[in-house]
Amino acid sequence: MVPVVTAQGATQACTVEYTVTSQWDSGFQGSVKITNNQAALSSWKLTFDFAGGQKVTQGWNAKWSQSGTAVTAANESYNGSLGTGASVSAGFLGSWSGSNPVPAAFKLNGTTCNVDTEPTPPPTSPPPTDPPPSGGTAPALHVSGTKLVDAGGKARRLLGVNRSGGEFMCVQGYGIWDGPVDDAAIQAIADWKANAIRIPLNEECWLGLANVKPEYAGAHYIDAVKELVARAEAHGLTPIVEMHWNQGQYTGNSAGCSDVHATCQKPMPDAQYAPSFWSSVAGTFKDDQAVVFDLFNEPYPDRATSSTTDAWKCWRDGGTCPGISYEVAGMQDLVDAVRGAGAKNVVMAGGLAYSNDLSQWLTYRPTDPAGNLAAAYHVYNFNTCSSESCWNSTLAPVAAQVPLVAGEIGENTCSHGFVDQVMKWFDAHDLSYLGWTWNTWDCSSGPSLISSYDGTPTAYGAGLRDHLRALNP
Repeated sequence: MVPVVTAQGATQACTVEYTVTSQWDSGFQGSVKITNNQAALSSWKLTFDFAGGQKVTQGWNAKWSQSGTAVTAANESYNGSLGTGASVSAGFLGSWSGSNPVPAAFKLNGTTCNVDTEPTPPPTSPPPTDPPPSGGTAPALHVSGTKLVDAGGKARRLLGVNRSGGEFMCVQGYGIWDGPVDDAAIQAIADWKANAIRIPLNEECWLGLANVKPEYAGAHYIDAVKELVARAEAHGLTPIVEMHWNQGQYTGNSAGCSDVHATCQKPMPDAQYAPSFWSSVAGTFKDDQAVVFDLFNEPYPDRATSSTTDAWKCWRDGGTCPGISYEVAGMQDLVDAVRGAGAKNVVMAGGLAYSNDLSQWLTYRPTDPAGNLAAAYHVYNFNTCSSESCWNSTLAPVAAQVPLVAGEIGENTCSHGFVDQVMKWFDAHDLSYLGWTWNTWDCSSGPSLISSYDGTPTAYGAGLRDHLRALNP
């Protein structure tokens, strides 16, 4: 994070905090927070110069433009009013070559803002807030045939839990995580003999869009995710970061909400922000191939259209999809965004029907130039494909060609009879699975693996805990 801080002493007419939230080989994500200390403004325009040849390629929460080195960010129709003492934030993606210096000066409606301070250089990555635990470190992973393997070629099945919270707390205005994610809380997961943790994320919170409280968005949110990833790795847990909730207004069949904002599960990623999200996430973690990217939680374009072919084409190619009112980013778009940021990390892509249908996954799988693509699958006792016969007919052919990871397994019975069957089949096929979810909710409505963050299992969670411990005594 590279803030331009203001001088101490007399009140400035305006202050601007410029932040580089992530940077990769040829691109970066930045944001500006503008505070107006003058009389109230009915409209605003921020101007500054890029001295290193940087270019703004995409932006949000402002109308971004650039002429030569001069950059302008003007208010949108919804955020033009800026009262005395009020602040507004806007973000952008940019390209750079050679160097990426922070702009030296900023002007708000022609008035110079904080010009008498120098920026501090960014740390390469934020350290965990508490000392690293004793124990292992998660290995860098890549695809080899149908396996995920470490640098030495040793296969690694991902066996663990989901840690929900990062997808909903921020956008609902309550915080970033649901419950503790400190060292003791992550140690409790490792004590179950888990070796992986899936971390659902929110597109709007990561990008710092205007509808999210600033304290839970942008750099604050990104730093919290980076800290949790670092802590998970220090405990030997492979972190799987995934885009769970995203923008896009959908009111069709099986709609979770009518809100355009990222407040529920949408049928597909949106073309407006999802590629930017993955460019930024990939740029943040591209030097850490222990991190796995799960592109989108649970696609369901098949609920928006009666045509299976149209649904799978939408899944792969995006664009204008039948039954979905917003422009869609397909799985190929998201793979391209990740690879375009210079990241070679393992990428997972879930199929149709909330990732429960992989029947045509091989036919429509996206092209990955890095060769590090895995199939993602979700299964609960109430899903259509929840029997051994379906797994044999639709999962086994996929698993014979690419790594297959069941990113979510679970049941709403407050018992573990169904997940026992799932784990038995996946064990027999040497595949990966992660239980939903390491949160202290009700075991039937969650369903939740634990009743306490010290690792005390629910009757449902005891099945996964005891099984993982038996696999790795």
